Amino acid sequence: MTHRKLSAPQVSALAGAALVQFGLAGFAWWDLSRRPAAAVRGSKTVWAFAIAVNFAGPLAYLRFGRRRVPGVPAV
Repeated sequence: MTHRKLSAPQVSALAGAALVQFGLAGFAWWDLSRRPAAAVRGSKTVWAFAIAVNFAGPLAYLRFGRRRVPGVPAV
């Protein structure tokens, strides 16, 4: 199906989902880049690739990839 066959509400929903996806990924990459390795569960490189996986990657990182470390502010 091409975008020309989509109705206006479908295009709007798709655009909204894309904005949420890119927003989540952008925030997760921003957080990962500023977080010390000691405050990340696992490899930062692996998490950087995982964040690129649709909604699941950023949500997984934000839920399971971050570790609370004294002195590191929670975002």
